[in-house]
Amino acid sequence: MNDAQDNRRPIAARSAGWARRSAAALARSAITPNQISVFSIVFAALGAALLLWRPTPAGLIGCALAVQGRLICNLLDGMVAVEGGRKSALGALYNEFPDRIADSLLIVALGYAAGWPALGWFGALAAALTAYVRVSGGALGQAQSFRGPMAKQHRMAVLTAACLIGAAEQAWAGSLHALQLATAVIAVGSAITCVTRTRGIAQALLEAERTC
Repeated sequence: MNDAQDNRRPIAARSAGWARRSAAALARSAITPNQISVFSIVFAALGAALLLWRPTPAGLIGCALAVQGRLICNLLDGMVAVEGGRKSALGALYNEFPDRIADSLLIVALGYAAGWPALGWFGALAAALTAYVRVSGGALGQAQSFRGPMAKQHRMAVLTAACLIGAAEQAWAGSLHALQLATAVIAVGSAITCVTRTRGIAQALLEAERTC
């Protein structure tokens, strides 16, 4: 990861003791921030595989844990890079591309598990576009906007909750309505996020023009 400090996603967990200790230990090791970023894809692939081929109560709980593993990787890669002084020239690429792959794996798999594959693909596309809009704002000289309503942390929170609720739902009722609801919420919410971020960029550009 090699983003400027003001372009980092605001994450409250950075101040947690366990996160600081883990990041410090990783910074002293031979593991690089870029390797941590890539490892987030491993967690995402595991979660996607459980959604696709083992959407049982145990599999859904496993997927929820895999999603959290992915998020921990996303947290620690930046902390090791910035706080640990381990930035690299390729950090910006590794900060973005693994996230897009991980998001797509999980959201597409969610759509198939819910029985709505087309909506899953749409959700994955909309999620990728939220990042495209954010980075476009940065390319136009603005601080990158991580606003929602369905930014990455919100998408993964919805997916985690859906898996946990879905595990209980399937055990008791044999249905997976929670996964269907999550698929729709992520898809629609991501599309709305594209709009809110684009409007924010446009408003900032107009304000900058007026002040020139």
